[in-house]
Order: sequence, then structure tokens, then C-alpha cells
Amino acid sequence: MGLEPGQIVTGKVTGISPFGAFVALGDGKTGLVHISEVALAYVKNINDFLKENDEVKVKVISIDKGGKISLSIKQALLEERKNNPAPAPARVPKTERVDWSKKSEPQPTSFEEMMNKFKQASDEKMQDLKRGMESKRGSGGYRRSGSSF
Repeated sequence: MGLEPGQIVTGKVTGISPFGAFVALGDGKTGLVHISEVALAYVKNINDFLKENDEVKVKVISIDKGGKISLSIKQALLEERKNNPAPAPARVPKTERVDWSKKSEPQPTSFEEMMNKFKQASDEKMQDLKRGMESKRGSGGYRRSGSSF
């Protein structure tokens, strides 16, 4: 299998490090997906997006003279989206997933209820603002120490 820059291939994640993931491409070849090339979103922790033995599509970015292969999952996704207009679902990190089992508080049904809720929130914000202003007034500002001109 002859790899060339720009080619999109499927590989298997064989190892994960803080700076990226190693992907086996077949024929004993392994490349590195840098953490900045893992997903379309910012990746703080690579383990939120990839696990060992995950099968991933990668784009070959470059192959240097020493045989090191640079790969990109992000560019493969972008290429796939460009060729396939239907949006592919982005992988959401575990930390940003929504818990749909939580019950939200019921929404007010009448205008009066909505107005009362708004008034209550507004009063609470005004109280917080007043407390903040009172604490600043007590500081006295800049004071000279005993010397006069």
C-alpha cells in the first residue's frame, strides 16, 4: 500500500499520548495524529475523543524523508463533508454531553407568572448590585500617610 499526501485511509488507534494518537495504517506503517488534528473542536484531553483500538479515517498530511507520517482526522472529516453535503455528526466529548434525564423546572404558563418570575430575578440582581456597591464605598479610596504639602 503506497501512501501519498492527501490520501484518506482507515486506520486503527494503537496508542494515545498527551500530544496525539498513533494510528496503524497497515503494512507495518504507523502515523501520528497530533492533538490539534483530532477534531473540529478544541481538544483539551485527547481521551475524550479517542480510545485505543478505535477505527478512524485519517488524511495523510505529509511523509518526511525519515518516513514519519503525519495524519489528520480533522482534515479527513472536512474532506468528507465537502464531498458529502449531509453533515456528519461530530463526536462530542463526554464532558460536554447533555444529560436529558434531568427534569427542568416547569415553565410559567401565564403572563402574570412570567412577570412575577422576571420581577423576582430582577430584585435579586438589584440586591446583589447594592451589596457590591456598599462594599466598595467603605474602602475610602486613596489616602495620604501623615505628610502634607
